[in-house]
Amino acid sequence: MKALYPIIFLAVFAPIALADGLPELGDYSATVMSALDEQRIADEIMKDVYASSQVVEDPEINDYIDDLGHRLAVAGPDKYQRFNFFVVKDNSINAFAMPGGVIGVHTGLLLAAKNESEVAGVLGHEIGHVVQRHLARMLAKQKNDSVISMATMALALLAARSNPQLTSGALVASGASAIQKQIDYTREHEREADRVGLQIMTDAGFDTRAMPAFFETLQKGTRFSEGSAPAFLRTHPLTVERIADVRNRVEQQASFRAAQESPDFYFIKAKLLADIGTADSAINTFRINLQEKRYASESAEHYGMALAMLRKNDLAGAREEVAWLRKNAIANALIETLATRVAVAGQPFEAAGQLYLQALGEYPEHRALIYDYANHLLGSRQLDKLLQLIADKLDRFPDDPYFYELRARAYSMQGKSLLMHQAQGEAYARRYNLRGAVEQMDLAARATDGDFYEKSIVEARLSQLRQRLDDKRTR
Repeated sequence: MKALYPIIFLAVFAPIALADGLPELGDYSATVMSALDEQRIADEIMKDVYASSQVVEDPEINDYIDDLGHRLAVAGPDKYQRFNFFVVKDNSINAFAMPGGVIGVHTGLLLAAKNESEVAGVLGHEIGHVVQRHLARMLAKQKNDSVISMATMALALLAARSNPQLTSGALVASGASAIQKQIDYTREHEREADRVGLQIMTDAGFDTRAMPAFFETLQKGTRFSEGSAPAFLRTHPLTVERIADVRNRVEQQASFRAAQESPDFYFIKAKLLADIGTADSAINTFRINLQEKRYASESAEHYGMALAMLRKNDLAGAREEVAWLRKNAIANALIETLATRVAVAGQPFEAAGQLYLQALGEYPEHRALIYDYANHLLGSRQLDKLLQLIADKLDRFPDDPYFYELRARAYSMQGKSLLMHQAQGEAYARRYNLRGAVEQMDLAARATDGDFYEKSIVEARLSQLRQRLDDKRTR
C-alpha cells in the first residue's frame, strides 16, 4: 500500500464549532490557515487517495457515495465548501474527515448500516466537522506554515487516533507529536457533533432516528467483546448519556417526515456483499437470504445474486436473475448496467455495441455504462467512436481522469504522440499529480506530430501547470 496508509485505519469526528462560545462558521480569528491552505492540504491527501490500491474504483459505488455526500453537504451551513467523497476497501466500521472537504467511508460501514439514513448520520456528522474547520484549527495551532508539512501532520494525527503505537514514528517525523495531546479535547465535543449531524440529516430529508439507532447497534454488538470494538467506537467513545442525549433530541422533534431514501443503497450494499469471499459463498448467502426472507429489499438480493453469478461466469444463472429483476423490480441504472453486461457476454462486437447504445439511451449519464461502452470500443479498436464518446461525455464529467486515460490509450493506438501525452497529462492533473502532469505536458510540447493550434494549447497548459507546481513548492 502507498502513502495513504495512515488514512485507512482511522475515523475523525472533529468537534464542530457552532454556538456555546465556540468559533462561528468561517471565523478565522482562531486560526492562521486560510481556505486556500486547506484546499492545498486536501489536494495533497487526494493525490495519495488516487495512488492507493485500497480505494474503491467502482464508478457505481463512488457515484452513490458522492451523490449522498453532496446531498447532505447542500443541507449544511457552508454552501461554498468543496468536498471529495470516496470509499475505502476496509471491513472496519469507519469514516473520516480532513481539511478541505476530504471525506472517506469504509466499506465496512456501508455493510453495517441497515438503511441509508444511518450512513447519512455518519456523513452529516463528518460534513459538520469540515465546514467548522476544527481539524484545520488544530493543525494551525502548531504554528507551521508549510502546507506539505500540515498535510503530513494531518495524516499522522488521523493515524494516531486509531493506533498511537503504530504511528508514533510518523508523528515524530512530521513534527506532529504535540497534536496527540489534543485528541482528548476533540472527544469532549462529540455531543456537539451529534447535534449538528442531526440538523443536517433533518434538512436533507433523512430519518434522524437512524443516528441513535446506529449508535445502539454498534454498542450492543460489542458489549461482550470490548477488546474488538469497531474503530468507530474506539475513536468516538459512546456513553449511555451521549446516546440518550441524541435520542432525546430526536424525540423532541415536532414530527417525523417520511425519509427520502434512495433504493440504490440496498443495491450498493448487495454489490459489496457479492464481492466478499468466493463467488460460491456469496451466491449461497444471497440464496439463503431469499429463502428465509432476510432482506430489506428482495430486488437487491436478486441483484447481488446475479453479480455473484456473473463473477463466477455462470451466465445462465445470471440471466435468470436478470429476468426476475426485469419482471419484478423497479428499473434503475444499476440493474440496466448489470443486465447489459450479462447480455453482451459472448455477443459479437456489433451486437454488443447496439446493446450498450440502447442502455445509454435510457441512462446517458451513468458512468459505469459509459465506461463499459468505452472499453468495448477500445477493445474492438473503434477508436474514432471512442474519442467522440469521450468528447461528448467530458462536458458532463470534466474532472474524470479515467476519460483522459482512455483518450490517451486511443491516441497511443493511433500513433498520435502529442495528443497522447496531452491526454495523459490531463489525467495526472485530475489525480492531483502535478509533477506527472507537467512531465507529460512537456513531452507533448516536444512532440513533432502536432499542428500549430495543438502545440499552442499544450504550451499554454504546460505554463499553467508549471505555475501551479511552483506555487505548491513555495508553500
